Order: sequence, then structure tokens, then C-alpha cells
Amino acid sequence: MDILHVVHGYFPALGGSERLMQRISESLVAQYSDRVTVYTANGYNAEAFIDHSQPLLPPGELELNGVHVRRFAVFNHLGKPLSYLQWLTYRLGLPGNQYLRTWYNGPIIPGLGRCVRDFGGDLVAAAAFPLLHMYTTLKACQRADKPLIFIGALHPLNDWGYDRPMIYRAIQQADAYVALSNYERNYLIETWQVSSEKITVIGGGVEPTRFEQADGADVRRRYGLDDYPLVAFIGQQGRSKGIDRLILSMKRVWQEVPETRLLIAGAPTNFTSYLQNLIRSQLSSVEQDRITYLHNFAEDAKPSLFAACDIFAYPSRYESFGIAFIEAWAAGKPVVGCNAGAVPSIVSDGVDGILAPVNDHVSLSQALLRLLKSPDLRHQLGQAGREKVLRRYTWEIVTARWREVYERVLNERNKG
Repeated sequence: MDILHVVHGYFPALGGSERLMQRISESLVAQYSDRVTVYTANGYNAEAFIDHSQPLLPPGELELNGVHVRRFAVFNHLGKPLSYLQWLTYRLGLPGNQYLRTWYNGPIIPGLGRCVRDFGGDLVAAAAFPLLHMYTTLKACQRADKPLIFIGALHPLNDWGYDRPMIYRAIQQADAYVALSNYERNYLIETWQVSSEKITVIGGGVEPTRFEQADGADVRRRYGLDDYPLVAFIGQQGRSKGIDRLILSMKRVWQEVPETRLLIAGAPTNFTSYLQNLIRSQLSSVEQDRITYLHNFAEDAKPSLFAACDIFAYPSRYESFGIAFIEAWAAGKPVVGCNAGAVPSIVSDGVDGILAPVNDHVSLSQALLRLLKSPDLRHQLGQAGREKVLRRYTWEIVTARWREVYERVLNERNKG
């Protein structure tokens, strides 16, 4: 099979859908000997699409683990002019503001549509909404009569990003849609009347052996964590991830279990400075010393970070899937998340994790304390999560299901 993936970012760019499409691309090559091409923008993250001061990757073509990657130069000089205009028209509910928001989001990629249209392979898959390249890809595939699969990675609770009817009109025009959770699937069917036959729920995956073999002892030694109880957040330091709530929840945790340490590990964003100011203004110097900040780490180091922690806390305000929960389970760790978005369809409260109300740092602290005080419960939830990973979320299982979607789309096109 000759496949084109169109995604806004690709390794070393950071983000959930970026990592997902990288791994699916590489696994299709390795497991099925498919030919996979990736078209992508040259930003490290989505901030680069609206802020021309952000660093960029060099445009061009290269091979990465058997995948042919072409990076297009992004045009990012409209972010500042559109910023206030799109926000004002959104707040006022003016007609057409969804289009302004989409152009503001970007990425604006000159030449992408023509290249997708001229792609000579079997099918195209694109991720993720609400970004502009999804519509560019749809138009190009329609002009070339090319099969198209969308991976939306929707966050319905984010009204600014996803309350855009144009997204759901586009989904209805694609040949198929891969939803990352039942929550996403049900939202599309019940709210936007997308045909259930078009949607397949798959989700992301992990390599369990990488996490089985990881040793967290070196991480603890290197950062002076010793044998202290360790709560960890591991992921990009985005505004929606609830890290601010986690920091505030630790004040109550420290009142009862003062020896607990907090690890915040992940790529910084524009929100990082807010978090640092929050720590300085809300925590005492003693409390600040109980936090270890690790701004960047190699992907190979991630299993050791999960292995080092006792509890993985990821109180995101909305997720389309939450691959970090799967990674924590692969390491046999209990997880704490929020009862919002797709998370309850991934994490079973009281079975393989604990869910707290969103934005409620008091409830979050109670969940953390419950686990800190019960090693048996930590072990029970962590092992239940690991068993779920082995049943549903290995890359071998996920890739096989992904390819079944591609095969079905091609067969239906050929019948037509």
C-alpha cells in the first residue's frame, strides 16, 4: 500500500497527534512493508504557526525510520494581525469567525494542496483538527478523487477550538474517520449526525517492553529524589494540561505527607512562565524545593521517568485520548486524571486510576493522598492498567486496526 500522511508536525516536533502519526507511519512500514510518505509543516509545535519568533526546522525531504518525510515551510506572519480580530469576532459571535479562527490557527503551508493533489499513491490520511491543513487536504483529495481518512483528535470541551461547524462538514465528506475514544465517536454521532459507519475507534499505543525494562533508580539518584514518594506529571507543559491545579493540590498533600516530591517533566511552552510565577507566588521556599523541573528530555528517557514515579498525575482539562495514561500503565503505575473529555472513556475510575472533577485542586489532592497512603491500592490500579495496555494498546494491535481501516476504504472505493 502506498500511503500519504498529512500532519501539522512530525518528529522532532512535539505533541500527541504528532507522536501518534509518527508511530503509525513507522509501524506500517515495519509490519506491512507499506510505502509511507509524510507531508508536514516545519514547526516544532503549533505556536510556530502563529508566532514568527518561534524556532523552525529546516524545510526539505529526508528518510526517518523508513518513512519519507517532506517538511514544507510554514507562513506564520498573519498570527499577530489576526490575533485580536479573530478573538473579538468570536466573543461577539459574528458570522464567519470560525474561518478567522482557522486561518489564525494555521498552518498556512504554500504548495501543500498542489502536492497532495499530485500524490500518486493509494490513499491519504490527515491529522488533526482544528488546523487549516485538514481543509487543504480535503480539497486536494476531492480534486484528485483520492480516498481520504481523517484523524480529528477532537477536544469538544474547548469551544474556541472545536465549536466550528466547518470541522464537522469536512468530516462528513471524508471516506472514513478514526476516533481516538468512544467519547469522540459518540460526540460526532449525537451532536453532529456523522454516520456511525464512517467512524472507527482505535486510539494510540505503546511498546510495553520499553517500560517493563525501564529502571527509575538512576532518575531518582540524578535528581536527588532518593526514596521519597514521587508524584509525576510527564508531558508538554500546555495551558490545558492542568499543571497549575496539580501544583496547587500539592500544598494540601504536603500538609499530610511532607516528604512527597513532585516531578514536572516535559517540553516548555509559552505557559511555562506562568507556572514558574505560580510556584514562586503560591509556594514557600521549602515547598519549591520539593519540585523537580525537567524542561526537556530525550524520548528514550521517558520510560525511566515513568518507572521512577509512584503516581502519575495528568489533570488535563480536555483530551482527545491521553497517550500519557497508556505509557504510565505500561510502567505499571496508577494514574490520576480528570473526569472530563475523553479521559473517562480511557481511565476506569477506581479500577485502573482515580478521576477527580476538572479544575478542582482540592479533590485532586484527595486522590493523590489516597494513593500515597495505600501502596496496595497503587499496585492494584497500576497492574489493572498494565493488563488493559496488553489487551488494547500495543502498537502491534493498534497498527493492525489502523490498516484495516485503510484496506476497507480502498475496497469500498474499488467496488464503487
